[in-house]
Amino acid sequence: MNNYMSLKFKSVTENESLARMAISAFIAPLNPSLEEIADIKTSLSEAVSNSIIHGYEDDSGTVEVNAEIIGSEISITVTDYGVGIGDIHKAREPLYTTKPELERSGMGFTIMESFMDTIDVISALHKGTTVIMSKKIKAKTNECPV
Repeated sequence: MNNYMSLKFKSVTENESLARMAISAFIAPLNPSLEEIADIKTSLSEAVSNSIIHGYEDDSGTVEVNAEIIGSEISITVTDYGVGIGDIHKAREPLYTTKPELERSGMGFTIMESFMDTIDVISALHKGTTVIMSKKIKAKTNECPV
């Protein structure tokens, strides 16, 4: 199966749930397990919330979510056109956050890395950030594990 989708929305936290619902419906034909759905939705939530909270800080802008299915693999790209990340390596360290006053845990990239098969981050200061994630959906068997 090959398919793609594109979604653009204003960078407000209420739209995080829109992205989660859209990706759930989009991957449904792959017949993912509940765990795979949860992993993908959680990773997407982290990428979208990073775009909203860190990408635009106190301003608003646009977040784009593009997804593509090729065979049994889902690839998701989340892009903002905000402030960008000065040090991607540092930002990907567990517990690192630039917003401790908002009680941010600094685990967003770590969560994405543990739930998805691949994650790439591309960023330029004052131009924005793109997170590209992929996950292969495992084929299910109908056999009873006895």
